[in-house]
Amino acid sequence: MPHIGEREERINVEEDVCMTGHIFVRRGVWLMGKRSTRSTDSEISIPARALVKPPWLVAACPATSSPSSKYRSRHQHPDSNLVRATHLEIPMAPLLKWARNLLRRTPWRPLRFPTAGFEVVPATKLLEEERFDEFKTGNYYPANIGDLFASNKYQVVGKLGFGDRDYVTLKIFARDHGDTCRDEFQTYKTIDKANPSHPGRRHVRTALDTFTIDRPGGDHQCLVQRPMWDSWKDLLLRNPAGRFSEALLKGGLQHLLRGLDYLHTECKLVHTDIKADNILHAIVDQGILEAFVKEEMESPSPRKYVDGAPVYMSRRFGLPEDFGRIVLSDFGSSVRGDLKRNHDAQPNVYRSPEVMIKAAWSYPVDIWNVGAMIWDVFEGGHLFYGEDPTGKGYTTRAHLAEVVGMLGPPPLDLLERGVRSKEFFSEDGQWIADVPIPLGHSLETAEHVLSGRNKAVFLNFVRGMLAWRPEDRKTARELLEDPWLNTWEISD
Repeated sequence: MPHIGEREERINVEEDVCMTGHIFVRRGVWLMGKRSTRSTDSEISIPARALVKPPWLVAACPATSSPSSKYRSRHQHPDSNLVRATHLEIPMAPLLKWARNLLRRTPWRPLRFPTAGFEVVPATKLLEEERFDEFKTGNYYPANIGDLFASNKYQVVGKLGFGDRDYVTLKIFARDHGDTCRDEFQTYKTIDKANPSHPGRRHVRTALDTFTIDRPGGDHQCLVQRPMWDSWKDLLLRNPAGRFSEALLKGGLQHLLRGLDYLHTECKLVHTDIKADNILHAIVDQGILEAFVKEEMESPSPRKYVDGAPVYMSRRFGLPEDFGRIVLSDFGSSVRGDLKRNHDAQPNVYRSPEVMIKAAWSYPVDIWNVGAMIWDVFEGGHLFYGEDPTGKGYTTRAHLAEVVGMLGPPPLDLLERGVRSKEFFSEDGQWIADVPIPLGHSLETAEHVLSGRNKAVFLNFVRGMLAWRPEDRKTARELLEDPWLNTWEISD
């Protein structure tokens, strides 16, 4: 498995980086929230334990109404009230009695978490969300471990983190961002209504529930989702090598591209924010969820109070025994693909040419995004940085200069579509911006991991994504058929 230690700050140079906080919740799903400096949506995030049954569960019922231990499978869930589907032959009478009891089952009783015995964090030590002005103005919801929401349907059982990490289940939107959450809720409704039989659906994050927390000064909208394990960025940080292996990249891209094909062809949505933070692993080892709750019960999270609001130190999930499928998440910036637009989008270092020159764009921006992102997870650094030589940080002109140096001059017909093209190119397509084009740059010189025929086939795969014209890029479905992606060993 893969880490990018010294390059972590480079991954976060985008203006639109999403800051998220995660907390764990019981009796519903798993909860969380985020803050995006681009769309100005900010939330706190929380996870919860769900009445929604995982795919392999037959039923959820209290232990008193479970079938006789004589008939229990050895795969019974640790909670004893969740029974896994098996091929055991169960006599009909006990089965019918058990089924009737399901209809009368009582809900889980809320857990009672320790109110003492935890470390008190010094007031001088700032914790995650304290860094943001919206916390200081009271826009974040002050969640406490043990809190109950939605008529006792969900209970907070711990905080998983707060930062530019993966979404964990419940997004509690800041109270002044109603429009943002409504847009995201609508996106999830679109996803939910799309073709359920498409193989890519299971590789796209979906919503399980929404509800509102009523509070003086403004309500908080909440989005409930299934819990997820580490993101690709987390995997990079776990690996001292700072990059993925070729096999891990191929397997992950197959899942990601299936999800992207579903998003583009069935949902008619453009993601616009594909990055390592938003590519997650599904949880198949349910034991890490129970371990999380057990650890919080036995060793309460350190915390502090700021103006009466609790701020917790984060707690991470442990390593699972089995790793789940790849899931594309975070649709807060998604837009309809059947309506062309030219507004700014995408993380800075992954911006496509049409976005930079403000030409009309649609689904192909996601394809460019994936092609550029591969460098972060496989080569250990960005393909394009966009660092202006004047020290201004990221600029469009510096980024475009790198693309010209890497791919050569853009086609004139593409420049004719761009509102900003004249800032960087003359009418005959010559570079005129006051930034030098890097010399000696090419995809061949930028790729350092592979060699021989394997490298050539890989770069041909990448060129299918990194083409100047949007219409010249391959679709996600076409990329899934690429020889490099479908051949585990390519020899000279």
